[in-house]
Amino acid sequence: MSGFVRDSLDRPVAQATVTLVPDNQVYKTNDQGYFEFSRLYEGTYRLDIHHVRYVSEQVTLNLTDHDTTVYIRLQESRSSIEQVEVYGKITAVDNLIPAESAAMPVQVITRREIELMGSRRLDEVMKEQTGVAVVNDISAGSRAVGVQIQGFSSNYIMVLIDGQPILGRNNGNFDLSRISVTNIERIEIIKGASSCLYGSDALGGAINIITRHGAIMQQAQASLMYGTLHTLDATIEGEAPFANQRGSVVVSGNYYRTDGFNTDDRYLSSGSTTFPPYENYSFQGRLRYRISKDGTLGLTTRYASRNSKMYNVWAEDLRLEDGQQDRDINIGFNYDHHFAKGLRMMTRYYLTRFHTALYAEWLSQGVLAGEEEFGQYNHRLEQQFAYNPIRNLKLTAGLGGSMEVMDNQDLDDKRSLQTAFAYLQTEWRPVDRILTTVGLRYDQTNVYLGRMSPSLGLQYHLRENLLLKAGTGAGFKAPDYKMRYQVFFNPSANYLVVGNDRLAEVIDGLDSTGELSYVNSYMINQLVGNLQAEKSWSNNIGFTWTPIPTLQTEASVFYHRINNQINSVNIGTGTTVSQIYTYRNLPKAVNKGAELAVSYQATRDLQLSLGYQYLVAKDLGVLDSIRAGNYPYNQYNNAVTGEYRQSRPSDYWGIEDRSRHMANLKLLYMYRPWQTSINIRANIRGKYPFQETNGNQFIDDGDKFVPEHTLLNITVEKALWNRRLTLRLVADNVLGFMHRYMLGQPGRVILGGLSYRWMKE
Repeated sequence: MSGFVRDSLDRPVAQATVTLVPDNQVYKTNDQGYFEFSRLYEGTYRLDIHHVRYVSEQVTLNLTDHDTTVYIRLQESRSSIEQVEVYGKITAVDNLIPAESAAMPVQVITRREIELMGSRRLDEVMKEQTGVAVVNDISAGSRAVGVQIQGFSSNYIMVLIDGQPILGRNNGNFDLSRISVTNIERIEIIKGASSCLYGSDALGGAINIITRHGAIMQQAQASLMYGTLHTLDATIEGEAPFANQRGSVVVSGNYYRTDGFNTDDRYLSSGSTTFPPYENYSFQGRLRYRISKDGTLGLTTRYASRNSKMYNVWAEDLRLEDGQQDRDINIGFNYDHHFAKGLRMMTRYYLTRFHTALYAEWLSQGVLAGEEEFGQYNHRLEQQFAYNPIRNLKLTAGLGGSMEVMDNQDLDDKRSLQTAFAYLQTEWRPVDRILTTVGLRYDQTNVYLGRMSPSLGLQYHLRENLLLKAGTGAGFKAPDYKMRYQVFFNPSANYLVVGNDRLAEVIDGLDSTGELSYVNSYMINQLVGNLQAEKSWSNNIGFTWTPIPTLQTEASVFYHRINNQINSVNIGTGTTVSQIYTYRNLPKAVNKGAELAVSYQATRDLQLSLGYQYLVAKDLGVLDSIRAGNYPYNQYNNAVTGEYRQSRPSDYWGIEDRSRHMANLKLLYMYRPWQTSINIRANIRGKYPFQETNGNQFIDDGDKFVPEHTLLNITVEKALWNRRLTLRLVADNVLGFMHRYMLGQPGRVILGGLSYRWMKE
């Protein structure tokens, strides 16, 4: 089928978008207004024709086995459109479970928002979001830039790409700086228990990265940024349709390198780094092809590699070099098929491989201080179904399984974690003003008993501009194999971490060779082989209020209860190793607080935003021990004031790395005559505890804290040649804040660069 689009004066209309429904093929008319679609089936079709200067048109056709030529005439629009805002659900093309199905709050970061930030890595994007904090876990080393959502640490946040989990955690922390924002279409953040959607590891929330997919024209983009710390970020992207719009391919590549920096020059000599210099390569591609009228095949691939080397110098004869190499491979296949009467089916297979190797060497002595190699595979097969039996009811169901295999040479042999799961999600709208979401998921592993994860969500339009939202859901997390089996030695910090299942074996071995100076036998007897799966229950209630079209306000309160939370515990000291740790369950902990987000479009060119979170995160077992007067929880010893007395429950500040107050402010101004934008963001974080130091086993005012601080970031963007060339200047941490307990936060960083987009007309 071919055709021509013309205006009321019979002139050709170029660059009109012609969409063929239900095939959803898209064609842009050429300078003669011509379009065509080939390899079609007989039947009834609809053409949707859109152009910004003309009134949209729809044409219905009945195709036979003969070629058809169509002539379409558009009427000029009497009004011009300066800006279009789209509201509604956005469903990923390779996953039938949309994020909005979650009972918990969902935040979406668009590709354009990321561009306006000038961010290069995922951690830089996340640290500017309300209710989200990025922290370095010192026990995991400086290479663990983890995320924290509503008080849940990185251990409980699942990170996914296109709905599939990615591997590679350092002591539980998933290092967000591993992920380039190249080729990202949007990022979905689910706050609160998400096990109902994604299974174990999503006990506290999920970050789902959606990559670009689909193409209606051939185009490519290249960008380059360079600046402070010899930071270099180079990206090339391309996309193109093929086979008459039946298929599309999107590819990208990124190279990133930066020097390390030292946030602790008070104790580390010149040349030392607390955050390592590293270089990172990543390549990813996505292909989709419609093989029939109802079926589409999809393929996604990703490869990433990072190499880093760091030096710690305490004295001339005390110099340590450590290096680490990470490799990450992801491959996914999916087949999407539409049946009659509203039934849709998707088959997905996913393979991921993560491998890391690290070493540490004392340079002066030429002695290897430590060496470790760790790798894991994950095979995952899933079958999804979506069905709309009636207009106001949608059902989404699925079942599948995964097998995770570790090949760490430090372990006795290869072990696998096998999981089977099934789930059902329903979205029911009994009346127009009410939407209910009910979910149920069951996971069964070969190590731990099965676990049911229910969730329930409600949205109620009290008025046209006032929406009430509430949700509740359960989450769970089984201990990973590192927590159970791995024995890890950190030579730079001189500590040993022993997996719970190997604790008795390792302690007996150290004791027999005389390498133990102290051991807490009572604690060891309580812990050996007794590590339990963690469970949580999340509750959230809030509202969205839009009093005027230019002002939107969202407010909510949340309460998360965690049972059997896994935490590290000191169980002894050695003659050569200063501290020995293992893992234990904390009986009960709670994260509770409130969030507020306000967005105001002050003028056509000026947008103001505000976000704030208040958080209290405490281990309730600590409060019980303080009330009972148990040693050493009964001691309050403030080294700063010299005060020493009996502890009180009010002395307990909370869990490490959690700020009571966090806020972010944003000002975005567009000066259209110059096609220039300026984006100013201030991320304010209240003080938070870093480490317990006075020996009473809980955080109080006498321990070590990171002070309150503000990170001010500014991005200026200038577009040229109809936005094909973009110049960008980025200034991060303009105020230059640094602290020795914030290992991953550099001082002031200034970068400049450009990007160029090529499009085939």
